[in-house]
Amino acid sequence: MTTTSRSQKALFLALNIVLLVLFVFPLFMILVNSFKDRVDIVRSPLSLPAEWSFKNYSEAYTTMGFTSALLNSLLITIVAVILILIFSSSFAFFLVRWKWRMNNVILMMLIASMIIPFQAIMIPFVSLFGNLHMLNSKWSLIYFYLGFGISLSTFMYHGFVKGVPKEMDEAALIDGAGKVRLFTQIIFPILKPITTTIAILNVLWIWNDFLLPSLVLVSPEDRTLPLSTFYFFGKYTSNYGVAMAALVFSMIPVVIFYIVMQRQIIRGVVEGAVK
Repeated sequence: MTTTSRSQKALFLALNIVLLVLFVFPLFMILVNSFKDRVDIVRSPLSLPAEWSFKNYSEAYTTMGFTSALLNSLLITIVAVILILIFSSSFAFFLVRWKWRMNNVILMMLIASMIIPFQAIMIPFVSLFGNLHMLNSKWSLIYFYLGFGISLSTFMYHGFVKGVPKEMDEAALIDGAGKVRLFTQIIFPILKPITTTIAILNVLWIWNDFLLPSLVLVSPEDRTLPLSTFYFFGKYTSNYGVAMAALVFSMIPVVIFYIVMQRQIIRGVVEGAVK
């Protein structure tokens, strides 16, 4: 190994260590400060707690209604992601296999819709659906996630479906399979790599989303985990210790999800990239 190659490896390692510290340090500070009281956090936020106490966790669990918020987040995330996968995959299959003139226009409209930021339509969105009495409901929020998430998911599925040989469709139809059976039993299983990738992206987006639920969900019993942690920050005062504990509670399900699905996540991303 030459001196230049060793220097490059050492530089690469040092850069990775710096990036690791930059990413891990905020999480570490949240965890450390969750064991402090408010005075200690304000006085010395970077120091370790003089006395490790779980008082913030018990208070956060009760105040934020952790069980209710967790169930709301799980319900909204699971149902919304399943609907996005079903509708976007079947829609992409339709756009690819049925050569209608309008299909390219529809695809361009889906791509164009991804360019428009949600903040630009936030006020008319609330005004319109508020007049239709579609706010303050978990099911309305799921419907909105389907609308906002289907464009990117369909676009990703569209590129993957184009790589599936059309001869498979013809062989299945000759064997007597209908179009619904063709998609559900033959095409959709082939889309597993990209389905895993799209599911991961949507789970992380919906689970961590704050803006859309804050506009739609008003009742405390319907709050998701991100909404529940927000209410520890008031206009004139903030209970930082309890808020940090609430943030730790919010991160635990995501960490468990990643640990359980780690192999599938890596496999799905790699296979999707190779395809």
